[in-house]
Amino acid sequence: MDYATRLFPRMKSNSPVGADNTPLKREGAPQDRLTNVKIDPISGMHIGTIMMGTQELRVGIRPASATRKSVNPPMLLFNGIGANMELAGPMLAELDTTDTIIFDLPGAGKSPPPKRPYRLFSMARLARDLLDELGYGIVDVMGVSWGGGLAQQFVIQYPKRVRRLILAATAMGGATMLPGNPRVLLKMVHPRRYLDKGYMARVAPELYGGDLRSDPEAIKLFTDHARAGHPRGYRYQLLAMAGWTSLPWLWRIKHSTLVLAGNDDPLVPLVNAKAHAWLLPKARLHVINDGHLFLLTRAKETATLITTFLDER
Repeated sequence: MDYATRLFPRMKSNSPVGADNTPLKREGAPQDRLTNVKIDPISGMHIGTIMMGTQELRVGIRPASATRKSVNPPMLLFNGIGANMELAGPMLAELDTTDTIIFDLPGAGKSPPPKRPYRLFSMARLARDLLDELGYGIVDVMGVSWGGGLAQQFVIQYPKRVRRLILAATAMGGATMLPGNPRVLLKMVHPRRYLDKGYMARVAPELYGGDLRSDPEAIKLFTDHARAGHPRGYRYQLLAMAGWTSLPWLWRIKHSTLVLAGNDDPLVPLVNAKAHAWLLPKARLHVINDGHLFLLTRAKETATLITTFLDER
């Protein structure tokens, strides 16, 4: 038994599988397989918990509007470092043509922390197992910031489970990333901004750029939705990305990819998105006039770009 299996033991799924070894659709809605479900009034997410082996996960499923539902597969969304799913709520409220699955990573939001550190490959496998348990087969995948690394890892591990890829405010990781100002990056080492609203108000302009440089309401939008996770979980997310890079195998991602980036992002400068769009075989770049948190501050614009991309034939 390898380390990843010991850390996140795979559950034996009761879902029947098809010829491509993906679960066949089961009766009932996926959110019915969650426990203690509540509906978030802002996003419309059905938020509950599910046990994946010994790891409890807090999961959000945002069903598409019955009147606007597209023929596209569901979308799996990986969030940024330390981020709880509610931070994606304003964007998901606008993205109502497709089912969306998101979960608080172990130690983030309200998911309990794992017992030991992990690598991205084991977290990608945990996400795959979650899709199996919920009865999902092929999905579109989106990753934001830290979650963009996990999204790339998921696609390279399970290419047949992915139709299209969206990378937002992210990079290739490791030494291959062109970093922002070191003084800014040092503020990311500790999750204090999730715990202290006053601190967040002070560091937000320098940390996130864009609208947060001058708009107090944009900062309040973050503090109203952010929920601190476990400090150990935050450290494990930092460790999971240490030494990781997608550069050696980026050329193998042949999925249609939309790269989204802010033109004033102190954390992940725009040049990283340009490199992504150039190296990925089937990628296009769209630059948004904002900073690192454009999914939150430009929710409607971002949702429109995503919907247009996913609906293309």
